[in-house]
Amino acid sequence: MDKWTEQHNRLVKLFQFKDFKQAFEFMKRVAVIADKMDHHPFWTNCYNKVYMELNTHSAGGIVTEKDNMLAQAIDSIAHESNG
Repeated sequence: MDKWTEQHNRLVKLFQFKDFKQAFEFMKRVAVIADKMDHHPFWTNCYNKVYMELNTHSAGGIVTEKDNMLAQAIDSIAHESNG
């Protein structure tokens, strides 16, 4: 699995799944965790691909520990989703 990279004050990553259904299930699971953390990613989805960007708006739009914590949680969900 690729690592998150920092670009333009954002953590970015592209996830790829078997199909749209698996990508959408991943997004639903991420939504629950992100909402609990009160930290919501920017994301796009096209068929089996989900692109994400994380940064902390309340800290001036930079990468913070909050982003790293969400990134780790997202990676765990992706690992489980790709089984």
